[in-house]
Amino acid sequence: MNFRILAKILGALLLLESVAMFLCGVFTRLDHSCDCEWSMAALMKSAGVTAAFGSALMLLGWRKIVKIPRREGVVIVGLGWILSGIFGGLPYLLSEPAMAPADALFESVSGFTTTGSTVMTDIESWPRGILMWRSVTQWLGGLGILVLFVALLSYLGVGTKSLFRNESSFQTGEASTARIRDTAISLWRVYLAITAVCIIGLKTMGFTWYTAVNHGFTAVSTGGFSPHNASIGYYSDWGNGWLIELWLSLFMLICSVSFLIWVVIMKKRWKRLRSEEEGKWFFLICFSAALLIAVGVAAKEMEGFWPALRHAWFIVVSIASTTGFGTVDYERWPTFALVLIAMLMLLGGCSGSTAGGLKVSRLLVLLRTARFEVVKAFRPHKVFKMQVNGNSIDPEARAQTVMFICLYCFLVIIASFMMGLLEFANDIDLVTSVGAVFATLLNIGPGFGEVGPTKNFAHFLPATKVFLSLLMILGRLELFAVLVLFVPSLWKKY
Repeated sequence: MNFRILAKILGALLLLESVAMFLCGVFTRLDHSCDCEWSMAALMKSAGVTAAFGSALMLLGWRKIVKIPRREGVVIVGLGWILSGIFGGLPYLLSEPAMAPADALFESVSGFTTTGSTVMTDIESWPRGILMWRSVTQWLGGLGILVLFVALLSYLGVGTKSLFRNESSFQTGEASTARIRDTAISLWRVYLAITAVCIIGLKTMGFTWYTAVNHGFTAVSTGGFSPHNASIGYYSDWGNGWLIELWLSLFMLICSVSFLIWVVIMKKRWKRLRSEEEGKWFFLICFSAALLIAVGVAAKEMEGFWPALRHAWFIVVSIASTTGFGTVDYERWPTFALVLIAMLMLLGGCSGSTAGGLKVSRLLVLLRTARFEVVKAFRPHKVFKMQVNGNSIDPEARAQTVMFICLYCFLVIIASFMMGLLEFANDIDLVTSVGAVFATLLNIGPGFGEVGPTKNFAHFLPATKVFLSLLMILGRLELFAVLVLFVPSLWKKY
């Protein structure tokens, strides 16, 4: 293991994070409606500490980097997200009101991983500067802070592919013909453009610039943080509340599809869209689920069909995109609707998007592999050609996909057991235990039971919050970039 490479890259990553903290501190200073100096001091102090630590790491790894080996790339991705979460919690620790260390870590990791779970019991009582930092962490984590890092620091050169290979929001296989840095820049141009359009649209609908930026950042990143206790439900009674929900759901859908598709559209390579099937299936699933829930809610006479369809559509898109915005308490819906929501949580968005979950492409591979095995039982010599999004899926890729899904399900079971063990004194129920695991490992935000859409994670013990923070990082990096850190042979010298 080349520790100089680790020190230099991780140090530069922390310097980038300190710049984001500093800019939020500047916003607090310029925001005349915010008279709380605690938040500005907290952000500036946090920026200073993060910059000092990052500079020290940079000095330790002062040598020029020509290439980042694969092993170091894996460690940088895993440790990069962990360090970002730790230092990102400093503003919550130093602000007024202040959080306990476990709470600050949880809130920070939830931001960077775009999970959206929170320990804030009264969000609106927090200073606007801290809430802005909260939204900025999700926006940075949405496309992947390491993608931004590579796009800005071109001196990494050919070594960048080892970073992207383990960054779940970017699929190197689909961009193998392009230079990684140029692709990263294209991705961020698209990300910036989509964010700008979303924010401007919200402003024209009556949002202040502050609330428009907050919700624009967290909608495009499919994160789900809101400066309001009622989330998007705060705007439900507005005359154009339905339009606000429709606008946000549009951007949640857009950002649940691979960003490489939008790069293709930007470059007018229309032929590439013909083979895109993952996004089509995702849209079909969302439309079908929303319609089915609306019919069920209306049949139960809980709401009229059109109000039910409005709420069902927004909640389905919010959950399927793993954003976690809320307008109604979906736990009041019929049981089949809750099961359907749990399935949408597990599924998530598309590969290469800001969404979490297992991803639609993996489900397609799993179903087609199952069909292959069934047909093979009575036609053992039949030759199958399996494709997803126009890409051939070889037997090794099929085996890896099935193994990944099995490992994910196994982790859900083990993590649910650990939740019960950690919260033994509080006698946590099964629904809350599984709901908390789903909410964090799948990067959803709200779950079921005591962590449902109208509740939060504040009542858990500190050890539980740290454990759930690890689950969020595991889910965001799709397991392997974190699990590999616990393999002793990884750390051996060459």
